[in-house]
Amino acid sequence: MASRRNFIKVASLASVGAFASSSCKTENPTKTKSQGKAVKPIVISTWKNGINANKKAWEILSNSGRALDAVEQGVMVVEADPNDMSVGYGGRPDRDGFVTLDASIMDETGNAGSVCALQHIMHPISVARKVMEVTPHVMLAGDGALQFALEKGFEKMNLLTEKAKKEWEEWKKTSKYEPVINIENHDTIGMLAIDSNGNISGSCTTSGLAYKMHGRVGDSPIIGAGMFVDNEVGGAVATGMGELVMKTLGSFLVVELMRQGRTPQEAVEEAILRIVKKIPDYKKFQIGYLALDKNGNVGAYSLHKGFNYAKYAENKSALIDADYYLKG
Repeated sequence: MASRRNFIKVASLASVGAFASSSCKTENPTKTKSQGKAVKPIVISTWKNGINANKKAWEILSNSGRALDAVEQGVMVVEADPNDMSVGYGGRPDRDGFVTLDASIMDETGNAGSVCALQHIMHPISVARKVMEVTPHVMLAGDGALQFALEKGFEKMNLLTEKAKKEWEEWKKTSKYEPVINIENHDTIGMLAIDSNGNISGSCTTSGLAYKMHGRVGDSPIIGAGMFVDNEVGGAVATGMGELVMKTLGSFLVVELMRQGRTPQEAVEEAILRIVKKIPDYKKFQIGYLALDKNGNVGAYSLHKGFNYAKYAENKSALIDADYYLKG
């Protein structure tokens, strides 16, 4: 009888132990493989204009700086370049001649800020950061975003350069709106970075589609569409025809797929396939996704050939062509 009682007691304890062990395993399903490992700093960004942007970001990362500072100051290089007609100062105007800018930024804590349809301010990414840090909001738009920027000391200026103005005046002769695949880096720079503490942040900034309807806003300032970061998993940015990205919430989708165990490359490919499955006229447009997980692994994929991204890691810079879906 004593032996039987001991057997039951041992079996019961074993059962409780097994349940406790099982509970511990499922308590934190978002835990990533990178936890407990040293991750080296890295910065990636969309398109060729990311090379100079990455260089600035790397200056910060290589000096143990914060990823958030890197992704802000990195894309500011492109925003300030009048020869880049896809972002910031020098960007192509809408059909009415107004240069309107969109931007978003997200840090390692999940905080985010964005601005859309912002005029007269060279660095919308910095205004977006201010929205994130000093307001209870995530997004400010149009005149409200401009008012906020001026209150915070940003300088008001004319963003329409003579070159962009001449192109717009030439366009007005026909006023034909027709998106062109891969033209001028397709109007966006998105950036992701991991710092020496293993924290990840992201940014995205654009002047939007050239000659768009006044008031049109694309995916770039939409958290989860043009850019999304989750410090437990990784981050993603999008470039191309924003309407397609918004309809599928692409960057959020990529990060969630990585959370479920997909590699960055598998995740961006699946996000492109979602567009192929759900958008009937997808062949008319270009979309590119760029992703970075907490281990520093990169994924890049696009609908059409021509999408590339810049990478800076271990004191080496590179421009890399992404794989693509439409090969026929």
